Amino acid sequence: MQCRLRLAPLLRAPPPRTLLSRLLSSSYSSPPSSGGGDGSEASSGVAVKQVTRGNLAEALEELRARVRDAAFVGIDLEMSGVTSAPWRDTFELDRADVRYLKLRDSAQRFAALQLGVCPFRWDPAKSAFVAHPHNFFIFPRKELPYDSSSHEFLCQTSSIDFLAKYQFDFNTCFHEGISYLSRAQEEEALQKFNMLHHDATSASPNTSEEGEDVPLKSTADLLFTERMKIRFSEWRDTIRSNSRVDNNLLGSNKFSTDQFQTVFFKMRPAIMLNGFTSHQLKLIQQVLRKNFRDLMYVCTFGEDDTSEKRVVYTDNSDDSILLMNGVQEDLLRSRKARVESAIGVRHVIDLLASERKLIVGHSCFLDIAQVYSKFIGPLPSSMKEFSMGINKIFPHIADTRHLMSANDVVQYLMRQKSKSLSSAFSFLCPAFHSTAAESSTRAPVRIEVEADETMLSCFASGAKHEAGYDAFMTGSVFAQLCAHLDINFEHLTPKENLARNNKLQKYINHISPSFNSGTVLDLSTGTERPDTGYKSRYPAAVYDNIVLIWGFQSALRANDIKDSICKVFGPASITTIFSIDRTAVLVQFSKQESVNDFLDLKATLEGTDSAISVLHPLSTILQGGKTRAANYDTYRDICSSSVSKYFFADQAEAVCPASNTELKCENLDDGDALGINESVIDETANASAQHGEGTKYTSKNQDNSNISCQDILGVLQDGKTLFGKRIRRT
Repeated sequence: MQCRLRLAPLLRAPPPRTLLSRLLSSSYSSPPSSGGGDGSEASSGVAVKQVTRGNLAEALEELRARVRDAAFVGIDLEMSGVTSAPWRDTFELDRADVRYLKLRDSAQRFAALQLGVCPFRWDPAKSAFVAHPHNFFIFPRKELPYDSSSHEFLCQTSSIDFLAKYQFDFNTCFHEGISYLSRAQEEEALQKFNMLHHDATSASPNTSEEGEDVPLKSTADLLFTERMKIRFSEWRDTIRSNSRVDNNLLGSNKFSTDQFQTVFFKMRPAIMLNGFTSHQLKLIQQVLRKNFRDLMYVCTFGEDDTSEKRVVYTDNSDDSILLMNGVQEDLLRSRKARVESAIGVRHVIDLLASERKLIVGHSCFLDIAQVYSKFIGPLPSSMKEFSMGINKIFPHIADTRHLMSANDVVQYLMRQKSKSLSSAFSFLCPAFHSTAAESSTRAPVRIEVEADETMLSCFASGAKHEAGYDAFMTGSVFAQLCAHLDINFEHLTPKENLARNNKLQKYINHISPSFNSGTVLDLSTGTERPDTGYKSRYPAAVYDNIVLIWGFQSALRANDIKDSICKVFGPASITTIFSIDRTAVLVQFSKQESVNDFLDLKATLEGTDSAISVLHPLSTILQGGKTRAANYDTYRDICSSSVSKYFFADQAEAVCPASNTELKCENLDDGDALGINESVIDETANASAQHGEGTKYTSKNQDNSNISCQDILGVLQDGKTLFGKRIRRT
């Protein structure tokens, strides 16, 4: 009753409903008066089922029925972080393969802490969707004794601080979070157990696990083995001399002590061994192996992984084989049961996959990458492989962010608003906000939230940035977007596949890879196309024209680098320069040939000690001697590495040795690659002499000691055109 009173003020519902209905359901049928706001206001309470390892089994049983009847299912994840370094953010200049590598790195390094699942069922009688939000707490822990998987994960401080700001329950997550095995981990564990079972059943029953003799190094060992031999011999003789062995015989004081507890095991007389050290147990096995062919040492494991050691009497060798085979079969069954139990929260993913319902997320590429990484197996190396793989598991996925961009009506209505989930929810579902933002003009689709009246203790009022509530918001936004597509739910039947709806079908399996990608990914083919509604801040990327530069002086900024390059290649030579972080930039040239020209020029300037290299405009970039440069494919290779450094320059140095990154000009003198060898300087000097104006270069044989700084600058200025021609000739 106290729980109901606590939930009552949180769960908002129209006044005419019954008390129980007010407690268990939140609904809306029409928006309240509009008001200001940007989606950051507090939302009205929604009952979200909290699922931990303590109530997972019953929650799964209930969820199975909810999903089976659902028209679609909203999902969301909360993670321990998003990017392991600033340069691992997705940028507009990232090619599709690079963007995928960054998102894959995030999914592999960070943990999923909550999984939100919210089935939405259409109720014709109410003309409303009935939602059942579930919030699953997740925490990876070692559940199997033979599990060799690493359970380490990164935490991004900004993400943890963000979750804490929204009252994320870290105690419940870490103490009661549900563990999991991916499908790949499950298969590996079963293969290992089957192999152990095969090895155990193929071995001789008289061969113990410790086949090698244990040296008797002390008098205590000798006395112990003799005492065990006498004890087991007396026990066996007693059994043989009595045609009927019952509990009275086995329980007599002569044989039952604290260390020797006489029992039956699989209908056979047995002694339970208690309180022996591991060394003593090895000695017991050795005594049995050498002296008693009809006494078998058997070790089994209880539910809590505690081992139980017994010595079991068998009638003959066939009975021994039968006993050991039975023990191994039991062990295999218990191990498989352990694996089944260790699957944990992955049962939810398997349920969604088996029902093949429409899955709805918001900007959900990273969410589904996390699902694949944690619950399916290692993420594939390419975007296409990943897309095709996830499409086999979830054949119908809708991204509400893409729907907002693709629908002209919604795009117009939200033209001044953020595309974030909370902003879209505030705008499209205003009745769930205590202070609603300006609402859309169309009457909203009615949504009701129901909670199980028998399990109120498992429910709590949802809040944004809790996975269960965000899954509810995602599904609610999707329902309103469908209404703007003129989809009529009134005739929707439970058997109907919403993903096959003619007005919705063209949006299914099309998602936004990232908010700034400017593309739409088709999960059914693994291909991307431009997003016509996206307005890029940069000119279109031409990846063959891009040079990666890193390791320059920390005081240097992107504009400084651009100015230096433009002094050599011309003011229109660069179309885009983009800072990866403070240690690296991407430079896009207007012409493809400028990439090799720049790399060759850089290599030559670094290989000469003349005054030209010191006073050259590129010397600003090369100062310090650690500046490196390479083409765009090297950028991809650096992003694909599992090495993790905070600054891009450190990452690049760790991944790529100098000999692998820069284009080398072999068999050339200091200036050959540039065309600034003696003959070119001579040509340049002659050209300067023709201009007059005090130029002192008249011959290549002139004494270098008479060259002034003004002379060198004049040569560099007049030689710019000759440099370009020379490069193209070589």
